[in-house]
Amino acid sequence: MDLAQFIKEIHLNAGCFYLVGLKIVVMMEEIQIIDLTPKNIADYGVCGYKDVAKHKELRNKIAWFKEYYPKGLRIKAVLSADGSYQGMLEYLPGKYAHRPVNTKAYMFIHCIFVGLKKEYKNKGYASRLLDACINDARDKGMPGVAVVTRKGSFMSDNKIFLKKGFEIVDKAKPDFELLVYKFDPEYENPEFKSTMFQNLSLYSNGLTIFLSPQCPYTEKNVNAIVDTAKSKYNLTTQLIDLSNAEAAQATPCAFGTFCIVYNGEVISHHPISNKRFENIMNKHIKIEDI
Repeated sequence: MDLAQFIKEIHLNAGCFYLVGLKIVVMMEEIQIIDLTPKNIADYGVCGYKDVAKHKELRNKIAWFKEYYPKGLRIKAVLSADGSYQGMLEYLPGKYAHRPVNTKAYMFIHCIFVGLKKEYKNKGYASRLLDACINDARDKGMPGVAVVTRKGSFMSDNKIFLKKGFEIVDKAKPDFELLVYKFDPEYENPEFKSTMFQNLSLYSNGLTIFLSPQCPYTEKNVNAIVDTAKSKYNLTTQLIDLSNAEAAQATPCAFGTFCIVYNGEVISHHPISNKRFENIMNKHIKIEDI
């Protein structure tokens, strides 16, 4: 093998290299990015969940993943050198988006995060994940990539996307934004569904919780919230299982895969603890008593 071929092999297998005098110093990458598939997802877990036997929410997520994988769902996982899970990107064709959006032609990002440990943050790994998604959308002949963002818990804010060249094209209360990265500037923008808040009128009485297996965190604390609603507030909770994309796109909240509605008002736009639910309900009960 000549020197040029040797350097090429090092570059492919080690990630990067430097020539120092006559020595070649190989720098192994801190992470690797792998594609999760129906065959290996149980081995790596997802969103911080690893124990399939222990976590019902992980079993539900895996079943959902296997259903949508043939339709174009992809999850790219960020693994550290010791094989530990440090982040992920999940995306799929927009017609299957689990948010109340009109993005059928676009590739749609559900979620992205990197850095369960702080030493893996701000290293450009999230940018590499986005590059992979953008390239995939371009290869499939799509007009671009869309994503919903917000400030706060359970969803990425817009900073990484704006830095990458995404633009804000629509907004929804209280603080959701729909962004798009276009290959063709003239192509029609995606948008939030106009029926989103109109659908609230369907849930004007009592307590309703929407949840989807797309996000494993939606399962956590729901049973405790249902019990508290009954024992403390004498409310029977209506649970709505968002079992497919059509149901998620019809929700009255831009988060799509989870929300809590009380008497026609969204009181939580993302998964919350039972204690947080009590605090919210106590405020609403006081207002009703005035």
